[in-house]
Formats: sequence, structure tokens, C-alpha cells
Amino acid sequence: MFAYAVRRVLVSIPVLIASTFIVFLVVVNAGDPVANFATSRNPAPNKAAVAAFARHIHADQPVATRYWNWIVGVLHGEWGPSVDPNLDIGHDLFTRFRVTVILVIASMLLALVLAVVFGVYSAVRQYSPSDYVITFIGFLFLAMPVFWFAVLLKQGGIWYNDQTGSAFLGTIGDRSPYLESNTFGNQLSDRIGHLALPVITLALVSFASWTRYTRASMLEVLDSDYVRLARAKGIRRRKVLTHHALRTALIPLTTVTALDVASLLGGVVITETIFQWHGMGEMLVDAVSKVDVYRTMAWLLLSAVIVIVFNLVADLLYAVLDPRIRYD
Repeated sequence: MFAYAVRRVLVSIPVLIASTFIVFLVVVNAGDPVANFATSRNPAPNKAAVAAFARHIHADQPVATRYWNWIVGVLHGEWGPSVDPNLDIGHDLFTRFRVTVILVIASMLLALVLAVVFGVYSAVRQYSPSDYVITFIGFLFLAMPVFWFAVLLKQGGIWYNDQTGSAFLGTIGDRSPYLESNTFGNQLSDRIGHLALPVITLALVSFASWTRYTRASMLEVLDSDYVRLARAKGIRRRKVLTHHALRTALIPLTTVTALDVASLLGGVVITETIFQWHGMGEMLVDAVSKVDVYRTMAWLLLSAVIVIVFNLVADLLYAVLDPRIRYD
């Protein structure tokens, strides 16, 4: 398995380089930061200041040279110059990453738990009223735009706080700027309260599709020969479901979860913007609005690495879920 993982990593490197180069071309040609600098300042900067700004962000170099210098810089921990001369892109990126990764992991865990529980229950109770209710709820959340659902939950959180006279459900930021007491319990409660609504937003949207995959996979496994054989041996139904059927049924869900990481990161951009989190989503919006090439590329590169890592982990989990799968 270790050799397979190494091969996958080696194969991912040229894919990552090719994708970053294509994205770099798109980002560089998406706007002109030098023109934006010259027209957005009041009073307008002189030609010498504009030329100095162009040299600062390497806009005076050919695109291929800029890309090569950026790649070499990233390997040495240098993420390139920002349009804001006082901003360290690497420090800003990983500071915001720590904020976003908590949101993403919590959302994925909640979505996976809900998808497995309701997907298995729906498959076992196929064509029952509860199966139809779960199916309806799944399609309902599939049809909901992330931004609309996030705004709806935010307004609901504000209404709940007003009605109860509390401030448990945080609707702005990932934590309160001031707490009456800085004890561990208060800090934990504050973080959970601010996590609740963004996590529910992302989790329910993902849960909707993941439940359908779990249900379909579970139905296929329940009809397989080895499950019928286990039942014929007199093994208890719960053990057949958990030890024989569920492990195999989780393989398609593992694949879908890994592939959906990219869309989940896209949902984070919208969710963080609505709930005003200072994470990677806010960073991308700010970088794109300011035509900050290297800051945008830093976000895209880290996101690409996350997607590659999740797909690698998913491939390795196949052998854990199904003993018949072996990697040479």
C-alpha cells in the first residue's frame, strides 16, 4: 500500500503543475492589477509609482517567467508579492486555513454521519413512508442554493437569539471578540455556537446527495450473494448490516466524498462570506476583487493539494473497507 501511495503522489505532481499553470494563465489575464492601482488611488499615483508597483508584483515580466519564479518561490516558502505590500501571503493563507479547516472537517463529519444513518435506514425500509420522507428531504436540500440556505439559517439564528435573549448562535465571525469569562468552557461554548449555523449549512447540502448514494449502494449490497449467504447462516440481521453490507456499501460514498471536497470548498467561500468568517473563503473573495494574482494562486494551490490528498486517502480506504481489494 505504501508503494501505491508513493506512485499516486508522484503521478499527482505533474497534474498539479499543469493545472496550476493553466489557472495561472487564467488569473493573470483576468484583470490588470497595475491599471487598478493607477485608477483606484486618490490622488492618482505618478508614473514612477505605477512602474514601481508593476515591478513589485512582477507584472513587468513575461508570464512564463512569473510562473516559474512563483513555483520556485513556493518550494522555498515564498508565495509571491501581494498587491498589499504589508501583507505576507503565506502567513495570511495558513492563518485563514486554520479557521476554514475546522468548518470543513466538522461539516464533512456531520454530513457523513447523517448520510450513513439515513441512507442505510432508507435502504432497509425501502418504499416505506419513512423512505419517501427521507427521499423528499434529500431532494429538498439538493434543490436549495447554498447562499439562500445560509441566509435563511442566519436570519433564523438572529430570530432565535432575539426570542431567547441569548447569544448562543453566533451569526457573525468564528468566535466572539469579547467574552465575559475566558474559561475553557466558555470558549468551547462560544466556538460551538459560532460553528453551528455554518456547519449545518454545508453539512445538509452535502448530506442530501450523499444519502442518495448510500441508499443506492446499500440496496445493491443487500441483494448480493454473500449477504444472502450470511443471512442463511443465521447471523443476526444487525451484524449482517454492519459487518458485511455496510463496509462494502461505504466504498461509493468514500469516492463521492473525496470528489465533493472541491465543491465543499466552493461552498465555504459563500458560507464564510455570509457569516463573515475570516477564513480562506474571505481571502479568495478579497484577492479576486483586488486582482491579487499571487494571493489568488496561493488559495487555488492549497485547495488543489487538499483535493488530491482527499482522493488519495479515499483510494487507500478502499482496502480497509473491502478486504478483497489489494494494492501491489
